[in-house]
Amino acid sequence: MSERETIALVERAPTPDEYRRLRASVGWNEVDADGVGTGLSSSLYAVVLERDGDAVGCGRVVGDGGIYFYLQDVIVLPELQGQGWGTRIMEAVMRYVEAAARPGSFIGLMAAKDAEGFYLRYGFERRTDDRPGMFLIR
Repeated sequence: MSERETIALVERAPTPDEYRRLRASVGWNEVDADGVGTGLSSSLYAVVLERDGDAVGCGRVVGDGGIYFYLQDVIVLPELQGQGWGTRIMEAVMRYVEAAARPGSFIGLMAAKDAEGFYLRYGFERRTDDRPGMFLIR
């Protein structure tokens, strides 16, 4: 059986343990355990790639559900990257955004290093230097 036959895209948020494991697999920083549970349960939309019941990828949309939508945590285990699984996650996430976002809504994301090109194909644009994005991690 091929990988594509054993991996399914499921509309649900990852569990806190799945989420922390996926983040660690791609080298992202650790986040507070209590914050993870609160954050995941507050997602507007989420999908998980499951292989034999184990999460091997995920993607979420967060925001206010009216005018601001942010794509977060598009993650695929490194050994499965480059096989189209990130595209499957993005297609599901973008279907949600296209159905939920009203005209004039802001849809944003912060791309991981070297992933900018992946998001360009979905219509995202890099912010110009005269409109820089900013962030703060506590």
